[in-house]
Amino acid sequence: MSLFEMSDRAKKYRADLLEFMDSRIYPAEAVYHEQMHASGDPHFHPPILEELKAEARRRGLWNLFHPHPDWGPGLTNLEYAPLAEIMGRSHIASEACNCNAPDTGNMEVLTLFGSDEHKEKYLKPLLDGTMASAFAMTEPRVASSDATNIELRMERDGDEYVLNGRKWFASNAMHKNCKVLIVMGKTDPTAAPHRQQSMMVVPIDAPGVTVVRNLPVFGYADREGHAEIIFENVRVPAKDVLKGEGEGFAISQARLGPGRIHHCMRAIGAAERALELMCRRAQSRVTFGSPVAERSNIQDWIAEARIDIEMIRLLTLKAAYLMDTVGNKEARTEIAAIKVAAPNIALKIVDRAIQVHGGAGVTDDFPLAMMYAGLRTLRLADGPDEVHKRAIAKQELRQYRDAATAAVS
Repeated sequence: MSLFEMSDRAKKYRADLLEFMDSRIYPAEAVYHEQMHASGDPHFHPPILEELKAEARRRGLWNLFHPHPDWGPGLTNLEYAPLAEIMGRSHIASEACNCNAPDTGNMEVLTLFGSDEHKEKYLKPLLDGTMASAFAMTEPRVASSDATNIELRMERDGDEYVLNGRKWFASNAMHKNCKVLIVMGKTDPTAAPHRQQSMMVVPIDAPGVTVVRNLPVFGYADREGHAEIIFENVRVPAKDVLKGEGEGFAISQARLGPGRIHHCMRAIGAAERALELMCRRAQSRVTFGSPVAERSNIQDWIAEARIDIEMIRLLTLKAAYLMDTVGNKEARTEIAAIKVAAPNIALKIVDRAIQVHGGAGVTDDFPLAMMYAGLRTLRLADGPDEVHKRAIAKQELRQYRDAATAAVS
């Protein structure tokens, strides 16, 4: 068995998922858009999604991401990678299988750090797909890529904390089923930089929580939303602090590592679908007497897309393998590398697919424009490219600095 060869159970899930995509997901995309348009509500929860969720659950294609066998199939990161890629081909597939961000990351946080009460009240409904959640970390006033900048205050008052501040880009907070937020804020500004933050579980309807607006992304009002939220004297019981005061930064690292690679897996799926659409369009359109597919520059784009997809897939599989075998911390360079590479390469492929489609490529008649907006946003989500490059460079330079120090000694 080669290093990245799929296990037998992963092959079975892959075959079942591909059949589900062909028979149910792709045909449902048009129904989804029709139901959204007919509702007139950008945050409407279309019935077709609940139908797909029921079918996915019936087929055993449910909570595929969850590593704990009590909550899902217990797949490794390496086994889950090709499944996340397949779901990334459609904007509705991940939610249909209860594998959509940010719920996946929040479920993992609640699994690892939640109390029995949190698990009963929030984790179980999330795992059942009857509830949605949001992650409130990013703030409009500071560069939130450096988590030590977070300003939202969480001040102790007896058996409670009082929260005051503003968050934005709380993805999923406009979802009709969103009931709970995981909020990161500052509990002790005088502590060491990485011990100042804490995370708390906050009901979205708690007194003092105000969802101000949804933030459009490239003009799209995404159904799940990216909310700006104000916290004004929000009282949170001390029992709702996750893991303990000062553990917010550590939790964020535990949460964002798997979340980042899941995003990259889905980005590869988007790139694959964009390549497929590009090839079909190039063969079906004729310019100056010949199919567009016969143009040498288009052939170059197609060849380069295949090469690039295979490269980022291998890097993603390597990162997943390391996460499984030596842990997220030891895999941090590979995770950072793929978080830079996958969105950028997928974005280039989608851009070229749009070009091949001509004017149709920028309309909603094809999924390419939506893919482009999502992938361009992904270069900022879970840390911008520049932060990950900085982390990679620091790690790369450290070995030479350590070698030089040893030589001097």
